[in-house]
Amino acid sequence: MARAAAALIDLDALRHNLRRVREAAPGRHVMAIIKANGYGHGMVRVARALASADASADAFGVASIDEAIVLREAGIETPITLLEGFFEAQELALIQRYRLGVVIHHAAQLDILEAHPLSTPIPTWLKIDSGMHRLGFAPAKAQDAWRRLKACRWVANPIRLMTHLASADDRHSSQTLRQLECFSAAIAGIEGERGIANSAGILGWPQTHADWVRPGIMLYGVSPFIDGVAMDDVQGCTNAAGAGCAGAADDLKPVMTLTSKLISVNHFKKGDAIGYAASWVCPQDIPVGVVAIGYGDGYPRHAAPGTPVLVNGKRVPLIGRVSMDMVTVDLSSQPSAQIGDPVTLWGQGLPVEEVARCASTIPYQLLCGVTQRVRIIESGERYD
Repeated sequence: MARAAAALIDLDALRHNLRRVREAAPGRHVMAIIKANGYGHGMVRVARALASADASADAFGVASIDEAIVLREAGIETPITLLEGFFEAQELALIQRYRLGVVIHHAAQLDILEAHPLSTPIPTWLKIDSGMHRLGFAPAKAQDAWRRLKACRWVANPIRLMTHLASADDRHSSQTLRQLECFSAAIAGIEGERGIANSAGILGWPQTHADWVRPGIMLYGVSPFIDGVAMDDVQGCTNAAGAGCAGAADDLKPVMTLTSKLISVNHFKKGDAIGYAASWVCPQDIPVGVVAIGYGDGYPRHAAPGTPVLVNGKRVPLIGRVSMDMVTVDLSSQPSAQIGDPVTLWGQGLPVEEVARCASTIPYQLLCGVTQRVRIIESGERYD
């Protein structure tokens, strides 16, 4: 009998979310961001679903050449861009061989390009640092960088231009507008398609849509906004029943639902301690369920007591500490629960955004952190 922990991946929800991108940013080209193993959903699986005829992305964005090669060797023909570009000259041959595009964000990359002739030009994005202060040319150096790329015979034309938004997830921040002004001033007079908007830009800042958009987290059904979940007591997660609807507010559907089962139900007395370090004590006589999931599966170790869990589709609170293979839940509200009953840790019916807040982290980390021992079960039409 297989271990109960499983991640249900809804490919129809994935394609629905891509359609939402196109509805929110009509007429724009879409570079679907599928790095980090498709945000934990399976990079090849995601690419195949988003390259299908009824919901196709115009390009894919990945972090490294290793990710891109995996996609090409799996038969993915959609254009692929290396979001961090290349790191050394030896990668240029592979970039040509696998027909990849690159982001140029530093003068060292320009030096490498100029010093190593190529047989065919490669598609190129020039990245400008408009305020993220991570990757990208300073605005004052953008024009010179563009001229150098333009003069390089093995850079394909036209050269595209991009920047990255640092605070678009905060709909009240003025930084996004400042970044737009900075980017526009830095590339004034330069021709080429522009790419600015991430998921938060797509949904919250239509003025950032430009020619290309780069959806990431919203493809997986998760709100990109810091106010995506409203909770009265985030720190202790004691009032989780009042949580907001997260990605559903923007008609996004969760792609991953992390599930397991009850493997034990026991009854304990008032004053009994539950789990490691005896850190949680029963306030009264209660039934306690044990769920086959833990940080060895990617469930967050720092999820606070009170973090919501669905047992038979109804909310119960997490109690005690998360261990490697198991968590414990208070079944007082479900006295009839029994071994084998289904449990949802996040996904359909329980936003991952809410669980992330209870663990003092972000949904990205939870989705990317699901480990290899968790079984993957696909639903929805497949395109192999």
